[in-house]
Amino acid sequence: MTDDVLRVKNVTQRFGHGSNTMTALDDVSLDVRRGETLGLVGESGSGKSTLARAILLMRRPTAGTIEFDGGDITGLRGRALRNHRRRIQMVFQDPNDSLDPRFTIGRSVAEPLVAARMRPRERRLRVFESLEQVGISSDSVERFPHEFSGGQRQRIAIARAMAADPEFIVLDEPTSALDVSVQAQVLNLLVRLQEQTGVTYLFITHNLSVVHHVAHRVAVMHRGQVVEEGTGEQVMTAPEHPYTQGLLESMPVLYRT
Repeated sequence: MTDDVLRVKNVTQRFGHGSNTMTALDDVSLDVRRGETLGLVGESGSGKSTLARAILLMRRPTAGTIEFDGGDITGLRGRALRNHRRRIQMVFQDPNDSLDPRFTIGRSVAEPLVAARMRPRERRLRVFESLEQVGISSDSVERFPHEFSGGQRQRIAIARAMAADPEFIVLDEPTSALDVSVQAQVLNLLVRLQEQTGVTYLFITHNLSVVHHVAHRVAVMHRGQVVEEGTGEQVMTAPEHPYTQGLLESMPVLYRT
């Protein structure tokens, strides 16, 4: 077992061909330590989501390697890939991307457990536990997503991600669509779940003020490259790269350190 649960090594991602080639990731390297939250910050188009898709093996990188728990996962296929995907879950910006409006929330939360071939009785108990864990009553399992508020739907999406007991969760702008007061509640929930389970987070956001409250370390992306890394305190109080300095200057005064 290694201290780094995830290692991204010199990953490049190109799209297109010939003169129409676009480089979305340019020789990106970063590590995520077991049990920590790494905040990945950058504006739209900086490469954050492309990197997340590479880590989830939704799109294989053009060059470079991705290691998980000490093993190279870049070329996984078939059963090995399916087994790996049970260890990594994702929470999207919009919970509707996780929750099918035609399914009850119980069925949605159970989906990763069905994929893992958990027995029905155990699966039902785990669904109840996961919902209770995020503050949603297990009595709600037969209700549908539209019956809940946006903040509650995001809690349900988090329960779905947590249900399979993953080692690593990619959080893609999980609070950006929520009101400020609800954002704080969801962020506090994520911190509490990490303390209880030891799960590792990659927290993707464009907002340094949000990631400062939850991240142990921060990596800043710009034009497909990681341009700065450090603890949240270091990046917030003594940014070195002009791009990071610009992000901080654009923050509301209320959030500045």
